[in-house]
Amino acid sequence: MTLTEQYIAFKGIVIKEVLRFARIWVQTIVPPVITMSLYFVIFGNLIGSQIGSMDGFRYIDYIVPGLIMMAVITNSYANVVSSFYGSKFHRHIEEMLVSPLPYWLIILGFVSGGVARGMAVGLAVSLVSLLFTHLALHNLLVIVSTVVLTSMLFSLAGLINAVFAKSFDDISIVPTFVLTPLTYLGGVFYSISMLPEFWQHVSRINPILYMVNAFRYGFLGVSDIDIGQSYAIIIGFILLLYGLALYLLKTGYGIRK
Repeated sequence: MTLTEQYIAFKGIVIKEVLRFARIWVQTIVPPVITMSLYFVIFGNLIGSQIGSMDGFRYIDYIVPGLIMMAVITNSYANVVSSFYGSKFHRHIEEMLVSPLPYWLIILGFVSGGVARGMAVGLAVSLVSLLFTHLALHNLLVIVSTVVLTSMLFSLAGLINAVFAKSFDDISIVPTFVLTPLTYLGGVFYSISMLPEFWQHVSRINPILYMVNAFRYGFLGVSDIDIGQSYAIIIGFILLLYGLALYLLKTGYGIRK
């Protein structure tokens, strides 16, 4: 395929993925915004007023970046896992795999859709958070790069989950038993400096901790983790998951077998 043909194919996949969640925005964008609003009210205003400050900031100011990142992670993952599995279930993905489309382009198309939904939800949650607090901007580049890279990472994870899934029930196993616990234990609601030394080291095994802290640094300028280390972990996981996704598509695992 020529570069022009690849661009047209990529644009077609991205448009399909974006329209897929944009057409039903009441189901894809509004629910996470309402959920995060409840977090802002309960954890930020009600419980936060009793907790006081965290690392020198009001509790609600401290947790808002983590809650935005939680919404981004959940929705970028959910978009790709449901879309790719739907394509596999209806045999649409097989048409892509037998076409001249390169595998990397297929992956990039689905991932772009996940990033678009993650960014859309993240922006909507950020706007709603302004009703509860003032969002400081310490480093805009860190904010944007972290949220884009994190969306890419979990979009790839969603694609891999969809490849292995054999039923619609299987696409909810990882979010329920892996993603949700890791997110809640990823420093969204607390600083790991509050934990005993042993549990601080255990927390560092959780990759979401690095994403939340890098994102929080972009807003507040504070982080439990070195920013360079956070970027290294995020990019490392992206390369690992991309390599696995590419291998799975090339071998046809879960699709041709």
